[in-house]
Amino acid sequence: MPRDIPVGNGNLLIAFDGDYCLRDLYYPYVGQENHTDGHRFRFGVWVDGRLSWVRSSDWDLTLAYEEDTLVTRVTAESRSLRIHLRCSDSVDYKENIYIKRISLKNLSGAEREFRIFFHHDYHILGSPTGDTAYYDPDEKAVIHYKGNRYFLMSGLRNGFYGVDQYATGVKEFRGMEGTWKDAEDGLLEGNPISQGSVDSALSFGIKVGPGEEETLYYWIAAGKNYAEVSGLNGMLLKRGPDYFLQRTANYWKAWTGKEDLSLSTLPLRIREMYKLSLLILRTNIDSHGAVIAANDSDIQHFARDTYSYMWPRDGAFTAYALDLAGHLGVTRRFFEFCLDIVSEGKESEGFFLHKYNPDGCLGSSWHPWISGGEKHLPIQEDGTGLVLWAMWSHFERYRDIEFAVRMYENLVVRCADFLVSYRDGATGLPLPSYDLWEEKRGVHTFTVSAVFAGLKSAEKFAAFFGETERARKYEMAAEEVRDSMDRFLYSRELGRFLKTVIFRGNGSFEIDPTIDASVYAPFYFGAFGPRDERVENTMRAVRDRLWVKTDVGGIARYEGDGYHKVSDNIIDVPGNPWFICTLWLAQWHVARARNEEELKEALSLIEWVCERGLPSGVLAEQVNPFTNQPLSVSPLTWSHAAVVATVREYLDKFRKVKVCPHCGASIVGDGRE
Repeated sequence: MPRDIPVGNGNLLIAFDGDYCLRDLYYPYVGQENHTDGHRFRFGVWVDGRLSWVRSSDWDLTLAYEEDTLVTRVTAESRSLRIHLRCSDSVDYKENIYIKRISLKNLSGAEREFRIFFHHDYHILGSPTGDTAYYDPDEKAVIHYKGNRYFLMSGLRNGFYGVDQYATGVKEFRGMEGTWKDAEDGLLEGNPISQGSVDSALSFGIKVGPGEEETLYYWIAAGKNYAEVSGLNGMLLKRGPDYFLQRTANYWKAWTGKEDLSLSTLPLRIREMYKLSLLILRTNIDSHGAVIAANDSDIQHFARDTYSYMWPRDGAFTAYALDLAGHLGVTRRFFEFCLDIVSEGKESEGFFLHKYNPDGCLGSSWHPWISGGEKHLPIQEDGTGLVLWAMWSHFERYRDIEFAVRMYENLVVRCADFLVSYRDGATGLPLPSYDLWEEKRGVHTFTVSAVFAGLKSAEKFAAFFGETERARKYEMAAEEVRDSMDRFLYSRELGRFLKTVIFRGNGSFEIDPTIDASVYAPFYFGAFGPRDERVENTMRAVRDRLWVKTDVGGIARYEGDGYHKVSDNIIDVPGNPWFICTLWLAQWHVARARNEEELKEALSLIEWVCERGLPSGVLAEQVNPFTNQPLSVSPLTWSHAAVVATVREYLDKFRKVKVCPHCGASIVGDGRE
């Protein structure tokens, strides 16, 4: 089930599923140490002798965010229980505290007693082994801990602090289901401590008059020891939970409105999606700089692993988008994270490996270091090129000289020298590496375009620092790469760029004629212009062959894509529609547009994306081509980064083409209100 309304602060990330169950809790890194391991934390209401756990099958649920914030706006109504809930969830922007505010309205004609239950199914450090759950009378809270990870749960209502009922127990052992079963009669047994594979439940009682509404609060404080969570608990009691909810809402409104950019020329739905995408991106970025691809743990059941890693390519696209939006502080930490990676180990030769954990350690991989008895580098070389590309965009926009000096020798030069050297002497093309989809080893149009962009960025850095010899070396290598791309990766016979070529030892090569959306890269990374005949031919082929011919529409990754495959009819459904691939087509329309009319094609594609997100606005990786239901992980960082980048590129181009017919000046101005 997709994650619908994540909230976080760069250290603590909470993610809910479509049933409004807390499913993922990451701390102290975003994407590392999921202390639920994807298990459900149940939340329910007991009244009139029965308990109902909140879920979409039994409740009318609406999951959304308050405008321009990472504070949720959730409504849940049970007609059978005659109650209506308005909930706000937030992780404080500064402290590692998750807070839920519940306004409970009694829809009946009589006063009733309600008991609100919260169930905790922790798997601290990803495992239930060695966990302890206990009731702490000093804090009037339930605490789960293992080693240096502590989680404290308590609450407040009607000025009364602490829990009314609690229980700890054993789960996942000898058929025991856990304390959530104990809660279903409305009473918890009060077992004060359990160890091993444990869970807990607590409840708050509150009386509500007929047609009236009462408010209660629940929170989780996360820390590395007892003193830390106790201190956070005391802070909550001293200032009150509303103080933290309000300051967090204010912070995110200020953050999204930082640039005061004019979005008034955009349809309302796109304006809302743009700002929401900025916020969703922030939830998936660790405070230490790692840009995490996604934090939906359900993908483990499909792929035996998660997306909770930093792929250099995804990170570079996200940094580029956030720089366009003016959030240089976040992107600077990403580049510093990359600098640390290439400063030691194998990567010090000037490349990035497959993917990385949020703490900077090398992530899991299925790319071998040897094939056919021969050693080769298991890299996706596009990641290395794109980090340089994004870094130059960052520097060009902000001109932070001290930052550039720190990055230049140890990251830019090191990686650029690798890109120069890691080429075939006969063709001038980059040596084989894995494609951006992590499926095929060869020489790919997308990768070659990214290498070109990386070399050109390094050339500009070298020229800025007055190193003409280095600048010339990178320039010559880039030109050789571009010339070879035209020679080997553009098929005159097919009239388009090829996905991949595989060179054989005797100088021959074979081509992969599959239409792949990633061949948009030659124009996007500057190797060829958007109106170049080769690009025009290629993008028309992408549009014609990869558009999904159902009511859903959208652009598929490539013909015959088998990932989360839904249909065998590859003529009408070449693959599932992906948000990023659809936005690549939009970016081409933006880049080639010479007037406002030509920009409309891009706008319609951006609107297509906005219309096919979850009701909350969250975007998955792909959607079902028949039902529009999200597939794979949700939210996907790259999807939201593509929204931000495409909208900013659209606005920049709109200002250029929207000119006064008499004087030629931009009617829109500089983009500020």
